[in-house]
Amino acid sequence: MINLRRTLYQLRFTNLAYWRNPSSALFTFAFPLMFLVIFTALLGRHTFMLDGRLVHQTTYYVAAMASYGLISACYVNLAMVMTFQRDQGILKRVQGTPMPSMAYLAARVIHALAVAALLVVLTAAFGRIVYQADLPTGMALIRFVVMFLVGALSFSAMAFAVSSIIPNADAAPALVNITIMPLLFLSGIFIPLGDHAPTWVAWVGKLFPVRHFAAGMQSGFLGTAFNWSDVGVVALWGAVGLAVAARRFDAEPRV
Repeated sequence: MINLRRTLYQLRFTNLAYWRNPSSALFTFAFPLMFLVIFTALLGRHTFMLDGRLVHQTTYYVAAMASYGLISACYVNLAMVMTFQRDQGILKRVQGTPMPSMAYLAARVIHALAVAALLVVLTAAFGRIVYQADLPTGMALIRFVVMFLVGALSFSAMAFAVSSIIPNADAAPALVNITIMPLLFLSGIFIPLGDHAPTWVAWVGKLFPVRHFAAGMQSGFLGTAFNWSDVGVVALWGAVGLAVAARRFDAEPRV
């Protein structure tokens, strides 16, 4: 069982430590907005067909960078932090304190979810103000929130899973990025795939959770069809990640 009081207590210190390292926080928040500006400047003047709808690329990239922000916070950053803290002996030392390990890890997940939520809100607000992008409302907003929560928890579970197979902290940046960067391209995060993408690209993208997560997030911005099967695929990958993490994740340094 997770001790709620101690989880919230640890969450406070996790949040303080995060914002007392402004350079790290700056890059976390700067990358999605920076990519949004760059991609819209280079490609944002065009339209393309997506699920039978004519979509403007500026609005597309607002949705895509919101998805990227969550993946960055809940998968990339969390996997690296867990690996570094394991090899620095921090996770091991936590086991020798009154703080339950599950409470400590839960605080990390909640903090990642909060950062992801802030990233999505900032990206959406920036897109609305600068590019007049449509925002989710009504039932679309509810479905958007469901996909956000399922995605945040699932990518966090996958972060713990991948950190458990990283041999040491030095290898963390390379291994974490190699597991996600190709999928960001193959899933239409950085480059819109549209209805005329190569068959093999669409097929590979559908095997992994990023494409399904992005599709669910995009529906709120673009008005494309929302498929609950996308939520199911993301949740399934999260369950697999949780099972791997439960079996392999430990606090023992590997240095």
